[in-house]
Amino acid sequence: MSINKFFGICSVLFTLSGCVSTPDGKWRVEYDNADAGTPAQMQYGTAVDIISASDNMTPTAARHMAVLLPLSGNGASAGRAIRTSIEMAVLQRAPQNLAVTFYDSAADGGAEITRALQTMPDIIIGPLFAGDARAVRTAKPEQMPVLSFTSDATAVGNGVMTMALMPTNSVEAIVKEMQSDHVRQFIIFAPDTQSGRLMAGTARAAAAIYDIQVSGVFFYTEKDADSIKNTTSAATMNTARVAANNRAREILSDILTNERLTAIEKSNLTRQLDRLSKNDTLGPVPYDAVLFLGSGDDTKSLASFMRYYGVGARDARFYGTAVWDGSDIASDFTMSGAKFATLPEINAEFANLYDQIAGGTPSRLATFGYDAANMAIGMLNSDKSNAAYLLNPSGYMGMDGLIRLRPTGDNERAMRIVELNGSGTPRDIKPAATNFMTPLYNIEQRHITPARAMALETPGINPMNYIQIPERLRSKYRSKTYGANATTTPDASPRPTVISILPEDDSDIITDPDFQPVSLESISKTYIDSIEIEE
Repeated sequence: MSINKFFGICSVLFTLSGCVSTPDGKWRVEYDNADAGTPAQMQYGTAVDIISASDNMTPTAARHMAVLLPLSGNGASAGRAIRTSIEMAVLQRAPQNLAVTFYDSAADGGAEITRALQTMPDIIIGPLFAGDARAVRTAKPEQMPVLSFTSDATAVGNGVMTMALMPTNSVEAIVKEMQSDHVRQFIIFAPDTQSGRLMAGTARAAAAIYDIQVSGVFFYTEKDADSIKNTTSAATMNTARVAANNRAREILSDILTNERLTAIEKSNLTRQLDRLSKNDTLGPVPYDAVLFLGSGDDTKSLASFMRYYGVGARDARFYGTAVWDGSDIASDFTMSGAKFATLPEINAEFANLYDQIAGGTPSRLATFGYDAANMAIGMLNSDKSNAAYLLNPSGYMGMDGLIRLRPTGDNERAMRIVELNGSGTPRDIKPAATNFMTPLYNIEQRHITPARAMALETPGINPMNYIQIPERLRSKYRSKTYGANATTTPDASPRPTVISILPEDDSDIITDPDFQPVSLESISKTYIDSIEIEE
C-alpha cells in the first residue's frame, strides 16, 4: 500500500471518530498511587512524515517513533496489517514534528533492531514476536517505552509493554461466566503446546478463585484427528461407560433367560433391556461443563467426537475463549448454546476504511496496531511523564474496547460474553466493561504455572445403579464399578498420587450350568457430523 494512496483518502480518514485507546520503580509508584476513573481519551495532531528504514534517511523531526515489524518472511502478512493500521492512525492524528520510521524486524538477523535503537526514538511500536521483544528489552535504555504485540508475559517488562490480548483475560472471563451459570464441575481441553498448558493453568487458577471444581485436564495434538479422538474417548469415559452398558445388558439378559419371573417383572426387565440396547454407553460423566482452550476447528472436532461418545449439550455445557474469534465455529449449528469470551466488535467505520485501504477485513492485530499508534501519539503530546500516561490506571478506550497497560508490561482488556446460535453472528450475553473502577481480573499471567494432564476424577459407573431387578435377585447378580478414579491435585507436587478404587466385586461372570448368554447387538456408528469414524 503506497503512502500516496493514504494521502489520497485523508479526507475520509479525518472523519473517523477518534478512539484508542520489568518497569522501573518510578513507573510503579506513579501507577500504584493513582485511582481508576473514567477511561482517558487520546490527544491528536494533524500530520506526519512517514519514512522507511530502507530509505537511508535519518529522522530530523523533533519527535521520533520507530516501528519494528516483520515486513518479510513468515510474519510479513501480520506485519503489513499492523503497518497499515499504524499509517492510518498517524495520518489522522500525528503532530507535524513527528517522524515515523519502519524497520523490518525479520531482516538481517536482528540488525534492524539495532539500527532502530541507535536512532534513540522517543517510543518504539512493536515488535510482534516474543524473541524480538526480549532482544529489545535487553538492548534498549531502561526509560525508553515500547508498545509490543507479543502475548508472552515473560517477554515484557522493563518498559516493554504489550498491546496484545493476554490469554489470562479471556480464560478468567469465561470461567467467571461459568460460575454465573452455576457450573459445578468442568473439564479442560487444551492443545499440547506451551501456550495451551499456560491457558490450562490459568483455567485451574480461575476455577479456584470462582469455586468451581476441575474434574480433568486433557491435552491433545492440534489438528490431529487421532489425538483428538483418543483424548475425547478418555474424557468421556467411553471405555468404562461401554463396559457398564454391556454388563447391565448381560445382567438383564441373564435374568430374563434363567429366572422365573412374573409377567410384570418380565415386562419391566425387557423394557429396560430395549432401552439400553439403543445406546452404547451407560451413566453420566462426572462434570456439567467443558472448557475448550483450542481453536475453533479443533473445538468442533472435539465436540463432534464427544457427541459420538454419548456426551452432548444435554450432558455438559460448552465454553470457549477468544481463540474462537474469527473462526467458522459461529456458523456451526451443532455448537449452538456454547459461550465464549471475546473482545468487543471492531468499529464498523474503522473496518470499512481499512477495507478501502488494504482490501480486506482488519484482524485484531490491525486494531492493536491502530491503538498502539494512537497511544504513542497521545504520550508524545501529553505533558505527563511517559509512565504516568501509558500506565494510566483508568485505561483507554480503543478499537477493541477498554484497555490499560500494567507496570509489569502486560495489560488488561475488557471482554464480552457471547453465545453461539448457528447464525454466524454470536448473540451478546454480557457486554464488556467500560471502566476499571471495579477490578476485572484477579490473575496475573506471569504468576501462572503451566498445567499438567489430570486424569478424570470420577466415582465410576456401577451398572447396578442404573437397572431395576427384583429385590430377591440382587444378591445373586452383582457387578463391579467401571472407571472409578480419584486423583490428587496434579499441580501440587511433581508426582501426583493416583488412587484406584477397587471394584465392589471382582466376579463379573455368573456361574450357572444352565446359563446360555444372550448375544448382544452392537450399535453401528459410521459418521458423526462431518467426521468419519473408523471402528
